[in-house]
Formats: sequence, structure tokens, C-alpha cells
Amino acid sequence: MEKSIRKWFALFALPGMICFSVAFLIPFVWAFILSFCSFTTITNASFVGIENYIRAFTVDNYFTQAFWFTLAFTIVSVVLINIIAFTFALLLTKDVPGTNAFRTIIFMPNLIGGIVLGWIWNVIINGVLAQFGLNIMSDSKFGFWGLVVLMLWQNAGYMMVIYIAAIQNIPQDELEAASIDGASWWTTLTRIIIPSVMPSITICLFLTLTNGFKLYDQNLALTAGQPNHGTEMLAMNIFNTFYSRVGFEGVGQAKAVIFTIIVAAIALLQLFFTRKKEEAL
Repeated sequence: MEKSIRKWFALFALPGMICFSVAFLIPFVWAFILSFCSFTTITNASFVGIENYIRAFTVDNYFTQAFWFTLAFTIVSVVLINIIAFTFALLLTKDVPGTNAFRTIIFMPNLIGGIVLGWIWNVIINGVLAQFGLNIMSDSKFGFWGLVVLMLWQNAGYMMVIYIAAIQNIPQDELEAASIDGASWWTTLTRIIIPSVMPSITICLFLTLTNGFKLYDQNLALTAGQPNHGTEMLAMNIFNTFYSRVGFEGVGQAKAVIFTIIVAAIALLQLFFTRKKEEAL
């Protein structure tokens, strides 16, 4: 039976590999090639070497600024989303009335589109700041924390569902044994619950990390990168370079390649260390 399965493995894997190649692999190879070219369309591309990569860091100084802003935003949002989502999951796995209703309410923002969420929070934040004669464009720190709150509100519910599923799969006899032995709440959490849900922590960290780096539509709707590019994230900076500046198409492509490599490297490092933690536990 095992040999028979192996015989047909390539056939069943072929549709997925074709989709992966058409949707990701081929476009990425073309993008990498075009990052070394000057072009307006792919039919008039001319090779310019690493000039686009040099211009990405020298001609446009907003790219570096966008990277540090995106990095700070991602770190803060990843930590807060996972802590709050895990806390909600712990609370909503207790046998108390209304648990399902609370789960639904907390999860619902994840169903709303990023542009709509951005406009909603733009109105809310500006409504609050208007009481002090300010608005979200007054200072980049308002935009930063506005994006963090928006990201938290949208993603915490989704991560909570993953954590709830993991916590509910913990063998009850382990928890009961800990209770009988007189283990404290903190000991039960750190010695039983967290080690048991570590694979889910790996998944949630990966999702929030990649979502934070590639954020675009919420950034556009909430702040549009203002004031003075102070809240412009990497995805928006790349988009603006590619589509808003004639003659910078190759630079935008080079930025996109750099962006892909950075996100992939950080995500792979996160997976490596959290999986090692899984094995250790």
C-alpha cells in the first residue's frame, strides 16, 4: 500500500505545484530579474545592474524610515496580539455562561475588510483627538498607536480561536492531576498549558509577524503614511515608489525583492527558534 501511494504522489502533487509556480514562483523570478533592470513595461526592460538597489537606499531615504517604522510596529503588535489573544483563550475555555457569545463578538472584527477597518478607526481616533485640537496627522505617534490598536482589534479574535482549540486539546487528566497535587495557577500555566500549546504559539507568531510586515490597506485607510511619510510602512512605500514615481519602477521592484527576503528571513528565524522551543518542552 505504501509503495502504491508513493507511485501516485507526484500526480496528486502536480496541481498544487502548478498553482504555486504560476502564482508565486514564476512571478518572483520575473520580479527578481526586473529588479536589475530599468523599465516601464517588461517589454522594454534594459539591464542596469545593481543601480536600482543603490537608489533604493540613497535616492529614496523614506525606504529605511519605513523599514524601522514597520519593524517597531510589528514587534509591538505581535507581542500585544498574542498576549491578549492567549488571555482571552484562557478565560473563554472556562465553563461559564455566555462563552460562545463572547468568542463570536471578539472574532467578528476579523471578518471586516482592512480598508473599512481603517476608515472606522480613523473616525474614532480623530473624534477623540479632536477634543484636544489634534488629529491623527498631527504626530506620527498617533498613527503608530492607531495602527497597533487597529491590528489588535482585527487579529486578536482569530488568534484567540487558534489558542482555544489548542487549550481544549490539552488532556484533562493532566490538569486534574496538577490540581490534586496542589499546583498553583502559575505553575499549571507555565508547566502544562504553555508547553502543550507551543505548536499553536508558533503558528500565531508566524501569522502575526507576517501580517504585521505586509500591512498595506489598513495603513492606507488610517493614515496614508502621513504626516510626511512618518507612518508609511514598507508595503506602502514600495507601492508608492512603483506606481507614483515615473522612472522608479525598477527601484520599486528592487525594494519588493529586499522586502520579500527580509520578511522570509525573519519568519524562518522565528519558526526555527519556536520549533526548537517546542522540542525542548
